[in-house]
Amino acid sequence: MPELPEVETIRRDLKKLILNKKIKTFLVTQKARIRNSSLGKFRNTIKNNYFKNIDRIGKLLIFVMPEDKYLLIHLKMTGQLIYEKDHRIVAGGHPEPESEKSIKNKFTRVEFIFSDGSKLYFNDMRRFGYLQIVDKKELKKIKEGFGMEPLTKSFRFENFLEILKNRKTNIKALLLNQKAISGIGNIYADEVCFDAGIRPGRKINQLSKLEKKELFKSLEKIIKIAIEKRGTSFKNYLDGSGRQGNFVKHLKVYGRSGKKCKKCKTELKKIKLAGRGTTYCPKCQK
Repeated sequence: MPELPEVETIRRDLKKLILNKKIKTFLVTQKARIRNSSLGKFRNTIKNNYFKNIDRIGKLLIFVMPEDKYLLIHLKMTGQLIYEKDHRIVAGGHPEPESEKSIKNKFTRVEFIFSDGSKLYFNDMRRFGYLQIVDKKELKKIKEGFGMEPLTKSFRFENFLEILKNRKTNIKALLLNQKAISGIGNIYADEVCFDAGIRPGRKINQLSKLEKKELFKSLEKIIKIAIEKRGTSFKNYLDGSGRQGNFVKHLKVYGRSGKKCKKCKTELKKIKLAGRGTTYCPKCQK
């Protein structure tokens, strides 16, 4: 957490708000995880620079800078990227009421201060998230480590079948495998399996072609809806404007262990798969 829908929501938000703004100051307010670079070198690359574009692969944000330099930010479990203007959190380019408090807090690791006075905060309670600057060659190598991603042109059923081919692992483990399918985490793995009507513990090689088709369709469907609803705020996630996502209202199984299935009223069960808590409906999912 955050997963593909949350990271994509942040990307879209920030793309409207920070592109081509000169970064006047770069502050590390608490020790942040900066990969493969000294803090001085990192700061020199960022300061007085700007972002031409913001891209993403899986759960990794890619801030495109001039001269083939790229700032990578991975939010991991508790990371947040929140834009603030004049001490007011900005939503979709429109300031919130004056009473809105600054979202800089004790977990703020990094501040990007732009020439117009606006700021971008990188908050991270658990300090698992990281920042890294790479060149074009390094970025290409990193991207090669990611699997096929839902909603992209390459995400076609025939390609999906190739990913599943000869695999004997369970469905949940496959969905969480970023080298196979990128961007899916615990929340959406559970929701996708429920939508497809398939138990997450089923083995890939035991699925019929029809079940594989349903799984493929549910991946596209759930991720698309979650992006439309601006992600899921279950614990720490806030979008680029400091707001919670709305998909939490649409969760059918994740976080609902012991509660009644919204579809058939059967009590939802929780097991452990691929090292993660996994909730499913014993009646709706076969």
